[in-house]
Amino acid sequence: MRAWPALLLALAMTPAHAADDGAREAARAAIARQADALGRDDAAAAYAQAAPGIQGMFPSADIFLGMVRNNYRPVYRHRSFVFGQGRDLGEAALSQDVAIQDEDGVDWTAEYSLERGDDGQWRISGCRLVKAEGTKA
Repeated sequence: MRAWPALLLALAMTPAHAADDGAREAARAAIARQADALGRDDAAAAYAQAAPGIQGMFPSADIFLGMVRNNYRPVYRHRSFVFGQGRDLGEAALSQDVAIQDEDGVDWTAEYSLERGDDGQWRISGCRLVKAEGTKA
């Protein structure tokens, strides 16, 4: 009987809808599809990986691609793209770090946020770029 309080405490501390490995892999796949599409300048395929909130801010695939090209150059064109740590952000949200080396050899971390839609698909809801420490512009 003493095990029950410890078990209940452990269950209470576990996130109710924590993402499993399959969900994390599916989220990484959405990022990889977008990165691949950007490398081919396939605006429609890259745009399809964006969450509805992002699509609402950029009402066409071409406008979205222009924004990425101008503001997220290391994501748009890179030498390397390596997945790092992923974190649960809630019931249907994840964060995923990606180590990127841009076309000029500068190292960055892209901090992606993703959300799972009503259709069960993961889509990118944001990306924050952070230049690696000690890197000069």
